[in-house]
Amino acid sequence: MLFNYHALDTDGHERNGTVEALSVDIAVSTLQRRNLIVSSIEPVANKSMFALDLTFLKRVSNKEVVILSRQIATLFEAQVSALRIFRLLAAESDNKHLAEIMTQVADDLQGGSPISRALGRHPKVFTSFYVNMVRSGEESGKLSETFGYLADYLDRTYEVVTKAQNALIYPAFVIGVFVIVMGLMLTLVIPRISAILKDSGQPIPPYTQVVILLSDLLVQYGLFILIGMAIAAFAAFRSLKTPSGKLFFDAIKLQFPYVGDLYQKLYLSRIADNFATMLVSGVPVVEAMEITASVVGSTTYENILKDVGEQVRGGSSISDALARHVEIPGIMTAMVRVGEETGELGNILNTLAKFYQREVSTAVDTLVDLIEPLMIVLLGLGVGTLLASVMIPIYNLAGSIG
Repeated sequence: MLFNYHALDTDGHERNGTVEALSVDIAVSTLQRRNLIVSSIEPVANKSMFALDLTFLKRVSNKEVVILSRQIATLFEAQVSALRIFRLLAAESDNKHLAEIMTQVADDLQGGSPISRALGRHPKVFTSFYVNMVRSGEESGKLSETFGYLADYLDRTYEVVTKAQNALIYPAFVIGVFVIVMGLMLTLVIPRISAILKDSGQPIPPYTQVVILLSDLLVQYGLFILIGMAIAAFAAFRSLKTPSGKLFFDAIKLQFPYVGDLYQKLYLSRIADNFATMLVSGVPVVEAMEITASVVGSTTYENILKDVGEQVRGGSSISDALARHVEIPGIMTAMVRVGEETGELGNILNTLAKFYQREVSTAVDTLVDLIEPLMIVLLGLGVGTLLASVMIPIYNLAGSIG
């Protein structure tokens, strides 16, 4: 809940603004930690139902979080105080929403809150992995190194995810244009040609009859088909918000030919990288496993990691717990066992993370190389079939007239 407040600072100057809290008492306590004397506070009135909600425009990209983490690490290395760091970042940020967040973090720090708790109040920007890494850095007194680890980790993750996303933009664009063009031809061009063919009295080939039937369906029931597709898409989107829907969708992704292998390598690289980064920063094994489970991005692997965490808490070794799940490759289990036996688990996980990141990069490049010729063949077949189904009857009709 958002509250408007009027207060005085320690110098007697008036301070007005807003504070977000679960209740009035918590809001007052927050302001008092900032050394403010509250004179009045009241909840912000609810907006009209006709008011535009533009909160979806307020977002912070992964790239901005990467740059922010790098800046924080550099400023900590320069022995700049935490409060001044976040004030500087708030003043220099080009993203107004990020600047507001940095200001709120700085205000919380001024009120006595630790950095991890201040960052944790903004879960849409700073994940539980990020916050727990910072908390570990606070406890160990190595905040500059921790933010450096975070910047390196986020940079690697951003590079892999961006490469995978960019690889899908071109195929998605081409397929989208193809569907639109085919739809226009079937609804605008084919009906006129089919009328000519039917009026001619000439026999129509079976493949042309199929195209005409498809055209008639789109012309007569196109609106209902679009509504049905929209309802199905909405239902699928809603189902993905449920635990069972997420688990089902993740299982399909992992079983899909070639793409499933790509997703598996992506999740394994994320697991190894997250786990290694947290171990190096001094986070306990079980806690690191639980946090990694929450940010891996796959319900299937999240459940696996939670189960592994429970088994490790019960006295099992990490490698033995991982070996009970077929989704974890044997090479990963063997490498983790070596790391446990030699006491170099962090370094072993780093090696695994780099290996799977190279595998993901190679798989994406291969997928792109396969998609382009495959799309050309499929699009050529589609357009060629449509043209042949139309042109051959017209050619026969012209021949019979001649």
